Amino acid sequence: MHYINTMFFSSLNKTLRQQYLSLPQGNFCQVTYVWIDGSGEGLRNKTRTMDSEPKSVADLPEWNFAGSSTGQSKGHNSDMLLIPVCMFRDPFLLDPNKLVLCEVLKHTREPAESNHRNSCNKVMEKVKELHPWFGMEQEYTLFGVDGHPYSWPRLGFPKPQGPYYCSVGADRAFGRDIVECHYKACLYAGIKISGTNAELLGIMFWMGYFTSYLKKKAIEKLSKRHAEHIRVYDPHDGEDNKRRLTGRHETSSIHDFSSGVANRGASIRIPRQVGQEKCGYFEDRRPSANCDPYAVTCAMARTCMLEGDEDVHELE
Repeated sequence: MHYINTMFFSSLNKTLRQQYLSLPQGNFCQVTYVWIDGSGEGLRNKTRTMDSEPKSVADLPEWNFAGSSTGQSKGHNSDMLLIPVCMFRDPFLLDPNKLVLCEVLKHTREPAESNHRNSCNKVMEKVKELHPWFGMEQEYTLFGVDGHPYSWPRLGFPKPQGPYYCSVGADRAFGRDIVECHYKACLYAGIKISGTNAELLGIMFWMGYFTSYLKKKAIEKLSKRHAEHIRVYDPHDGEDNKRRLTGRHETSSIHDFSSGVANRGASIRIPRQVGQEKCGYFEDRRPSANCDPYAVTCAMARTCMLEGDEDVHELE
């Protein structure tokens, strides 16, 4: 086996890649299948060549992969199935190439443990007449290849929070080039991204995906299932959120449920305009940045829109 010096590889001139990406590919189409691995957080992908450009998910064949190498099966029964569910234009390889989101099924065609989309889809089918809308605000932080927060001083810390939120300028909105490139890539791919802004930390940004919902008595129902939702709102049964939901730095306490108009220290924030007009959306501020959006939206729909005493953590 040939080993590549990763430090050398990471410093290669990326402009060389563009020379090959611009080569003609005839009528062939590169289709990259993407799925969530056994960690519940990591992404995996593999690419296949198709003789022509697929026009819809119906044109895409099922595929398989070695689940024993992704933490999703044992070696003696390794094959897992990839089921295409959504297709996008590929912003990296460009047209006519595609990115394909896949569900993972076991050989029995049951959903893998990390596949929360399957159960989420079943719940959304039950409540579709109520037309729930969700928006995922995806916060992220930039790090250098050495693991150091991008643009932070090597010795000490940056200036206190204050000048960074919705900031402009190279001395405040660090890494903005990455944000703008990502924004354009989403629009090109056909992903419904509603906007971006720099957050309280100079290297933290959010992406808004079209909007949220408010239902009568929803907040009251959420208050009764606070502990169950906390277990769903990060991939480690709430352990990640213990470090974040401290009641400080515009977060609520992980131990208590709260809600309030324009209150960013509450579990549920009701925008001021919504409070005045008595209609609109609310913001659940408890899910972590590394949450599974399928698990979170499934839990919210179950609690707010379905009757019964099901444990929201039991997604099947």
